[in-house]
Amino acid sequence: MLLAGKKVVVVGGSSGIGLSTAEMAKREGADVIIASRNVERLDAAADKLTAIAIPADVTSDERMAKLFRACGPVDHVVVTAAQLRTGPFKMVAMEDVRATMEGKFWGAWRVAQSAEIRPGGSLTLVSGYLSIRPRPNSAIVSAANGALESLGRALALELAPVRVNTVSPGIIDTPIRAAMPEQARRDMLAKTAAALPVGRVGVGEDIARQILSFMANGFATGSIVYIDGGALVA
Repeated sequence: MLLAGKKVVVVGGSSGIGLSTAEMAKREGADVIIASRNVERLDAAADKLTAIAIPADVTSDERMAKLFRACGPVDHVVVTAAQLRTGPFKMVAMEDVRATMEGKFWGAWRVAQSAEIRPGGSLTLVSGYLSIRPRPNSAIVSAANGALESLGRALALELAPVRVNTVSPGIIDTPIRAAMPEQARRDMLAKTAAALPVGRVGVGEDIARQILSFMANGFATGSIVYIDGGALVA
């Protein structure tokens, strides 16, 4: 098995891409720890995976430090947690844009500072293709993603021999979109799929495969891989 005997921590592992990554790592023999601030969802995911669940909040220095004290030395860490609040640039509240950076960028920063990753292990960040293909009403998300990708490259030097890489997904059908009205969600996904060379939107497993590839490939560090169904060339 690809990850037999390895300890993998997925921060944001209770749903979406994080849960898919935790499931895949578990199938590959890893001992999996998932962390999330949503305790109910976290416990349900842990029961499903037979994994260890630790409540944690990436916006808290203390809780991130406590999480990784509980984990001890680990082999691979993945950060998928994000709390995104956005809107039209001239109207979006500063409280919301600060919260987006706090959850997505500074959250990853806290994880990287707190985690004790064994030499040759890996840290994988998850950004998003809006970093290089922005769209209206999402400036703060584009900025957070771009900052995260720059951080990943810098940490590949700072944390070596730990390997640090970033996966940048396109449109992925995950529970994060559940807040949308169902018909609007379906219409948006169908329109997106029709415009992509692959003819479909992504699912969590598509991104999880790349994350596990980063774990396994000991020659990969400082890399950014865009998994977007061809959106950047369409």
